[in-house]
Formats: sequence, structure tokens, C-alpha cells
Amino acid sequence: MTQIVTLTMNPALDISTSVDKVVATHKLRCREEKTQPGGGGINISRVVRRLDTQTTAIYPSGGFTGQILTQLLENEGVQSQGIPIAQETRECFTVHETSSGKDFRFLLPGPILTLAEQQACAAALDQRGAAARFLVASGSLPPGVSDDFYARLAKRAKDHGQHFVLDTSGPALRAALEVGVYLFKPSLRELEELLGQTLTTEAQWHEAAREIVGRGQAEIVALSLGEEGALLVTAKQSFRAPAVPVKVVSTVGAGDNFVAGILWGLCNQHALEQSFGFGMASAAAAVMNVDSNLCEPTDLHRLYQLVRITPL
Repeated sequence: MTQIVTLTMNPALDISTSVDKVVATHKLRCREEKTQPGGGGINISRVVRRLDTQTTAIYPSGGFTGQILTQLLENEGVQSQGIPIAQETRECFTVHETSSGKDFRFLLPGPILTLAEQQACAAALDQRGAAARFLVASGSLPPGVSDDFYARLAKRAKDHGQHFVLDTSGPALRAALEVGVYLFKPSLRELEELLGQTLTTEAQWHEAAREIVGRGQAEIVALSLGEEGALLVTAKQSFRAPAVPVKVVSTVGAGDNFVAGILWGLCNQHALEQSFGFGMASAAAAVMNVDSNLCEPTDLHRLYQLVRITPL
């Protein structure tokens, strides 16, 4: 049985390369490029599949780039369903500056989806996710999709007693949280934007997450804090973990791996605290892997031994 079904409304064919230094107006002689399927939900499915848990990735797919994206997912053994659309699936471009370790990410807006194409994506999630344990919506909404799209999906999931996991930002996030979700994964910047305030201390981070849970907007808040680690909060439990001590090569994809590790743990009958630990380990495995920015199974279990979680 498929345990996790992901929806990526604005997927991308991710092209990445590296260069010694990014300099304005200069011709930059880059190293060999890599092409991978991209987008929040797609990346979560890719990680979960690597960890040998059944998943299905749903996404709109158009044109030649959409065909390549689908083929790349097939090559990785990820079960997927591309919803045909008229316009071309977008490309995104990442340059890793080796001299500084910085990543420069260029994200195109994506295709404009018609109402019929949007409805087809939602219908596919209903059908594929009917028996799934988790429905995951991750990433931005493409042009033409209304801000309440994720909110409508969240309501349908709630009406059917399903766990809806959300990782997005802006007006689409606000609308969905008004309905309420099972798990919400913000970065600190996204949480500050959501609440309209600057959060500088651990006490403020914890209070902000508890506020969201207390309002019924999310059952679980998994706050990623970059080099400061992460915080996980529910109505009855709170856990704090510092970042796992690894050499950071690239931060691209860390958040997707964090979510994937948590869900993998829950799908495999681990307690929430342990699952949080697997999320930390998965994110650490990603940031030390510049080749794919995805967690490797051997790294997950090795790095899990380095996770230090403190109940709050």
C-alpha cells in the first residue's frame, strides 16, 4: 500500500552546476551540469523511495521538460503520475560557488495552469491518496492557481480523516492554516513572515509554534532553523535538536529531506521523537551530499546516532 502521496503543483527540471566564483557580467565557465527532477513533493517522494517506503508523486507535466522529468523519476523507481498540461514544465537553475560554499538558485515562475488542469491534479490526489497515510503538498503554486488551492485540499483531507502535510509559504499557507493541517514545516523566515514579527530567541520560536498549534492550525509544527537545528512542537510535546555535526556542502533540499525523514519514521511505526530524529538525520545527509542533495539510506542510520534531542 502506498503510504505517502505527494503533490507538487509547480515541479521543475532542476539543472545544477558549480563554478569557482560567481562574478557579474563575466562569462562563467561552469563544471558539468546535473539534471534532476525537482519540486518539494517530488523530492520528498524521491527520498522516501530511497528509504524503501511506498510513495506516489503527482505533478502537472507539460512539454519536453515534463517528459524528461517523468523519465528521471522512472529511472529512480519513483511511482508517479504526471497530469498533462498545455504549457511547458519549468526549469530551475542552481550554481554552487565552490570558493564560498554559497548556492545561487534561479527559480522560474512556471506554467499557467487552467482550471481544468488544477482540478485534474486535485482529483488525482483524491484517487491516489484515498488509502494513503499521509497526503503531502509541498512547494509554491504556479501562476493561475488561486491562493486557497491548498486550503481546499486540506479541507477535503480533514473531511476524510486524512493527515495533510504542508510545506509552502505566503498567502497559500495562510489560507490552508485557517482550515488546519496535520503537519506544517516552516523555516524560521517563513514563520516570521506568517506571524509578522521577528523571532530571535529559542523561547520565541517555541512560543510561536505553540501559538499555531493552540489555534488548531496545525497538529505538529516542525520548525527548521538551518545551522541552529530544528524544533518540533505539538499540543502535548516539544522537542529541540541542534544541527547534526556534518560538513555542509550544499543546503539545497535540506527542508524536503527533513520532512521526508519525519514521515518515513512515522510510516515505520517510530514514535514522534524518534521520527523527528530521522528528519534531522535525513537533512544532515542531504547537506553533505552535493551530488544529489538527497539522503542516502546508509547515511540516515549512521547520522541518526549523532542526533541529540532534548524534550522541552
